[in-house]
Amino acid sequence: MGVDALVCPACGATQPDVDERFCPACGMPLVHVDRGDPDEPMTDARERARKIKPQFTEGELVRVAGARHQAEAELVQGLLLEEGIPSMLRRSRGFDVPDMLAAGPRDVLVPASGAAAAREVLLAAELLSGEQPGRAVQRPARLLLGLVAAVILVAVIAWIGTELLT
Repeated sequence: MGVDALVCPACGATQPDVDERFCPACGMPLVHVDRGDPDEPMTDARERARKIKPQFTEGELVRVAGARHQAEAELVQGLLLEEGIPSMLRRSRGFDVPDMLAAGPRDVLVPASGAAAAREVLLAAELLSGEQPGRAVQRPARLLLGLVAAVILVAVIAWIGTELLT
C-alpha cells in the first residue's frame, strides 16, 4: 500500500502534508501523485488535486481576476478548478482589513501557462470584462473626446460666470 503525496510540478519537491496546497519553496500549486490503494476512499484534498491539469501548472503566478470579497474569490477559484486550472487567492494591495475577516478585495492568481485558459473560462462565465488587466486604454479617441468635452464645458461655465459678473 502506497502513501499519498503532493509534488510541486515546477521544482519537483515532495510535500508529505496533504493539507498544504502550495509549494513552500516556489509557491506553485501542488499536484497529487497517486500511489495509494484504489479501494481507499477519496479525500477532499485528493479530489481537488486530481482535477488539476499538469499543463496549467507551469510558470510564474499571474493575476487573472479580482474579487470584491472572499466568497466571490472562492467562487472564481471553484470555476477555475472545474476546468483543471490551479489558482491561489491573495488579499489585494492597499486594503487594510484584519486577515480574520472575509471582507476586502482579493486577487485570483494562476500559473502563467493557465492564464489564457483562465481568462477564457471567466469570460464565458461573464465574470471578467473583455479588457486584459494591466493593458493601456482600449479606446484612446473616446477618452480624448471626453476630455475635450469636459474642457469645453468648464470653459462655457467660466465664460457665463464672467459675463454675469460684468
